[in-house]
Amino acid sequence: MIRWFWAFIDRPAADFEESARFWTAVTGTTLSPRRGERGEFATLLPTAGEGDPCVKLQAVLHGGGAHVDMEFDDFEDAVTRVVELGGEVVARDDEWAYAKSPSGYGLCVTTWNGGMETARAFAGTDGARSRLDQVCIDVAPSAFDAELAFWSGVSGLEVMPSRRFAEFSWLRPPEGAPVAVLFQRVGEERPTSAHLDVSCSDADATRAAHEALGAEFVAERANWLVMRDPAGWEYCLIRKDPES
Repeated sequence: MIRWFWAFIDRPAADFEESARFWTAVTGTTLSPRRGERGEFATLLPTAGEGDPCVKLQAVLHGGGAHVDMEFDDFEDAVTRVVELGGEVVARDDEWAYAKSPSGYGLCVTTWNGGMETARAFAGTDGARSRLDQVCIDVAPSAFDAELAFWSGVSGLEVMPSRRFAEFSWLRPPEGAPVAVLFQRVGEERPTSAHLDVSCSDADATRAAHEALGAEFVAERANWLVMRDPAGWEYCLIRKDPES
């Protein structure tokens, strides 16, 4: 059984500090001490007593973007499903495995570490509320169906096609899940990648707040604003109640 999701902000090591400054500011969190062999990991910590963390920052050696970690009651069973459903386990120990999906997208499966309570949405000084609560995995048309089957099979969660936008599908999140996983069928054949989505009670107010912290506006779409963070990586502000 899946118990918890993590959203990872993957940024080049040279951009770690700038990314930490921006993403802690826009989520109302503080940064944990860095850890790992290269000091490559840190957790975005909610205010004490206001929920369990669900976002981490990682300094990567190549590329960037975002990825998902899934925590399970039965770690070994989850690793077995990764392989049975066409994925590859690249590295592992007794509690953690780095894997690749059938299309080559990196993810991790781990044992459950006790996360249970989703933190409150962040309230900016203007009263607008927002939450980094979704990883959008961008998949080429030829790989889309196999990718959905893989993620659904590993997580044990149902796929929910969007009623409004034919190119989107979600994993139905378990009750209380802090992070949703969205799949977007892109319009070209390219490697699978991912970006972060921030749900906003007032996306325009949140855009202004993010711009004041160094982000750039890229484009407006049907129900979201495309932004670029100070390190140059795109993310989206979604017009959606962050408490829903």
